[in-house]
Amino acid sequence: MSRKSAVAVAVAVAVAVAAAASALTNLALAAPPANDPESFSDATGIIETYSNAGRIDTGSAFFQSLGTNGRSCSSCHVASEAMGLSAAGVRARYVSTRGKDPIFAPVDGANCPNGQLGSAAAHSLLLGNGLIRVGITLPAKPEFTISVVHDPYGCAITTDAQGDLTVSVYRRPLPSANLSFLSAVMFDGRETVVPLTDSTSFLANLVTDLTHQALDATNGHAQAAHPPSSQQLADIVHFELGLFSAQRRDNMAGNLSEHGGLGGARNLAQQEYYPGINDALGGDPTGQAFNPSAMSLFASWAKLTDADAMTPADGFRNAMRAAIAAGEKLFNTFPITITNVRGLNDNAALGKPTSISGHCSTCHDAPNVGDHSLPVPLDIGTSHSVLASMESDRQIRAGLEQLSVPNLPVYLISGCPDPFNAGESASFYTSDPGKALVSGLCSDFNRIKGPILRGLAARAPYFHNGAAATLMEAVDFYNERFEMGLTREQKAELVAFLNSL
Repeated sequence: MSRKSAVAVAVAVAVAVAAAASALTNLALAAPPANDPESFSDATGIIETYSNAGRIDTGSAFFQSLGTNGRSCSSCHVASEAMGLSAAGVRARYVSTRGKDPIFAPVDGANCPNGQLGSAAAHSLLLGNGLIRVGITLPAKPEFTISVVHDPYGCAITTDAQGDLTVSVYRRPLPSANLSFLSAVMFDGRETVVPLTDSTSFLANLVTDLTHQALDATNGHAQAAHPPSSQQLADIVHFELGLFSAQRRDNMAGNLSEHGGLGGARNLAQQEYYPGINDALGGDPTGQAFNPSAMSLFASWAKLTDADAMTPADGFRNAMRAAIAAGEKLFNTFPITITNVRGLNDNAALGKPTSISGHCSTCHDAPNVGDHSLPVPLDIGTSHSVLASMESDRQIRAGLEQLSVPNLPVYLISGCPDPFNAGESASFYTSDPGKALVSGLCSDFNRIKGPILRGLAARAPYFHNGAAATLMEAVDFYNERFEMGLTREQKAELVAFLNSL
């Protein structure tokens, strides 16, 4: 990009940020309108998307094609899929359009940019796991060297005319709802151009970050010939920040806001949040201690008795409600010994503990939301390779064996110190170096943020690389990865709870 073009883009972003901030201030001052959420069936019940700005306006720039390949933001952020993307929805689009839907644009909807539109083999990662290719140019002087040891599609690392390396990784699109709870933008945080760590600047910085993300997405994913206007960017960000998606109804438990339940998008829109709220590492700016009972949506359901059931159907629903409440309690209280997690066990601020005693809510501490309320990207092992002899950690290997890991490129990383053995170096294999591709730092390898957990049932598969086909696979991964020892009943209860988010 020329200097003149760069200046023009910077001005457009600044104007868009100002416009979006003004609109959001007006929105914050207004009483929430009595509009009805849009509801859609999913695998376990009904998902709903609610806008506290009023009616969901499909005339917004969010739904407009602003590039050259027919895509809009809504191509990968679908209302019926919790403003995210499900692999099942992608497959349905492939069949109905014979592979011609704009989501399959080869720029990143194919395994490689030279993939043939309409060829299922060329789009296997998007069709199978809902993965979009992300090409990231390596920083000029990284602390490590990277090479390819498994390149199933032929474009794992490419070199441009200037000699810069671009590494292809494959990731799930994050939902464009519930953004007012973010602590980082994108899995690797690359669109967090200003930090989301201070309440006084949170909204203004979030608008800046999302405006930057909308600009990059339009220029890149939609292959825009010209950057979107400041008004179009402001329109997109204003629309996104008014959206909340959550499960409203469970097929067996019924309405998730009955009998004191706090499910559904309307309740989520009223959830308190500020950067650092309930931070598990002691970073809550109010000085409040971490409360592991971060999820309290269904606490009242643990107290339901036979007297609350007026009909046999009510009795059946109450049994399922009790299972959901039990799953929530397990999420908050079941002990987990956290080991060999980059970002935690190698964290100097924590004293580099060999092990940490925690719970699911230790890493998902934002109350009734489920991400981390401060940016703490982690390497739990989902990027590690399943190819033979490439993973030395027994627990990670056992966890990966529970997943439906897609056939991804595998990279060999060399030249980094071993974070868990002082004074030793380590070479290792990964399908996604995570934040390290952006920072160039060894300390950031494989570190990926944990996404917001609301609306999970509508947007399978799970993890950043779509490696868990179901929530049961995700639970099985954690059970083996951290040797939790969950019973079959406890696993089912956790899945019931996660499906109700």
